[in-house]
Amino acid sequence: MNTLTNQILTNQAEKSSRQQFFDDVMKGLQASPKYMQSKYFYDAAGDKLFQDIMNCEEYYPTNCELEIFAERTMDLANAILVGGDGFDLIELGAGDAMKSSYLLQHLLEEGVDFNYIPIDISAHVIDYLTSTLPVTMPDLKITGLNGDYFEMLQKAAAGSSRRKVVLFLGSNVGNMPVENAAEFCAELRSHLSVNDMALIGIDLKKNPKTILAAYNDKEGITKKFNLNLLERINRELGADFDLSQFDHYPTYDPETGSCKSYLVSLKDQTVKINGSAPIRFAKNEHVFMEISQKYTVVQADSLALSAGFKTDGHFYDSKGWFLDVVWIAK
Repeated sequence: MNTLTNQILTNQAEKSSRQQFFDDVMKGLQASPKYMQSKYFYDAAGDKLFQDIMNCEEYYPTNCELEIFAERTMDLANAILVGGDGFDLIELGAGDAMKSSYLLQHLLEEGVDFNYIPIDISAHVIDYLTSTLPVTMPDLKITGLNGDYFEMLQKAAAGSSRRKVVLFLGSNVGNMPVENAAEFCAELRSHLSVNDMALIGIDLKKNPKTILAAYNDKEGITKKFNLNLLERINRELGADFDLSQFDHYPTYDPETGSCKSYLVSLKDQTVKINGSAPIRFAKNEHVFMEISQKYTVVQADSLALSAGFKTDGHFYDSKGWFLDVVWIAK
């Protein structure tokens, strides 16, 4: 395939991706109540802002899970290796692979036969991982895939008959309502074979003030992260959002474990996107941006069972705030 053909295919893919972005944004903003899809937070600027969030004093999930991967590396590896050597280690929403790097390095040092396949919606993330990890881990066999989780998981499965171990860390399973999470986990199971594994990061219920503070940091980085999606729509879809006329509002319900973020319109206003019909916002109207669902251990185990997995190990941080759980496909 020549350079011109590659460029044409790249341009077509970018056009298709931009059209899907536009369609999803319009669908959400024409709904009642309005909503955004949180997967679109992660452009290059969004990736950087999320890294800043993870470094916030109030944002505990990253440090809690990082502690598990740093302090329980051997235990995690042993849990994975129960299923045997020679596998594909597939990470959904890999990000900067900071946590999984502990596991990758340990497996390499032990001479384990595995391929690392990071999957991320952000092309920037995949470019970063495939260029930097081979430098820090020269023996690592890595194939990065950019796209939606299940489409890329299917691609990874088609390319190899080896056992699959899927990492889904950072409480990403919490970035959807409970019923959607159940559907997601069932869909994940449908792409796996019996005895394949998943290592799932789950944020546990705890003091409500601790949780709410994590999504309402005093430096306002989470607010910038939410507003950055409007800025991305302006830049990529030719919209005219005035970011100063929207505010960030987080909530947490300790009964349901649902932590939600909204943007609130500060005045009556209209926004045009790529020359489309105006989208009207009433003063104080909210736009649902994302959810960060919290679970109990019992709820997490029930989620596994309903999706066709059996639980085969719980790993906690020292505070008992976060859980990494091993699931085996039945």
